[in-house]
Amino acid sequence: MASTLLLVVVFVFDLVAFALAVAAEQRRASARIAQDANSRYCVYESDIATGMGVGALLFLLVSQLLVMVATRCMCCGRALSPGRSRALAVFLFITCWVTFIIAEACLLAGSVRNAYHTKYRSVLSANPPSCETLRKGVFGAGAAFVVFTGIVSELYYVFYSKSDEGVIPTRDTGIRMGAFN
Repeated sequence: MASTLLLVVVFVFDLVAFALAVAAEQRRASARIAQDANSRYCVYESDIATGMGVGALLFLLVSQLLVMVATRCMCCGRALSPGRSRALAVFLFITCWVTFIIAEACLLAGSVRNAYHTKYRSVLSANPPSCETLRKGVFGAGAAFVVFTGIVSELYYVFYSKSDEGVIPTRDTGIRMGAFN
């Protein structure tokens, strides 16, 4: 039987990761060009999205680790009983890791790119400096994959638990040898 406590804790961690990713999308760094006596330069506003993106990344990582520790990453421990639950658990295990890697890549790339600021000045007569910022939607994509990872990881845990409850039938090996007297 799947642990309700684990499912609730994983859900809460995934919910916090989703909320942080959405907040990071809303608070991406923005820039404007400032000018002093003889040069132009970029002035960046809020940089809180980087911390929110890293926080979302860490909450999703802890959530994934909880599920993988509870299921012993599907490779350690005793074998699962054959059937539909085991087949779905294997499929969801692979899907869970794929969506997790995509979500982590989006959150990490968004955080790194959001923290990057150009630090050069240009002369007034030259072209204005390029104030590069993070493109819209990177943290949003990460948030979407956080939701997918949360759903798939919880389904994986439920089907793994169903498959783990069954008793593996022992096979009759054929002719048995009796005691020799």
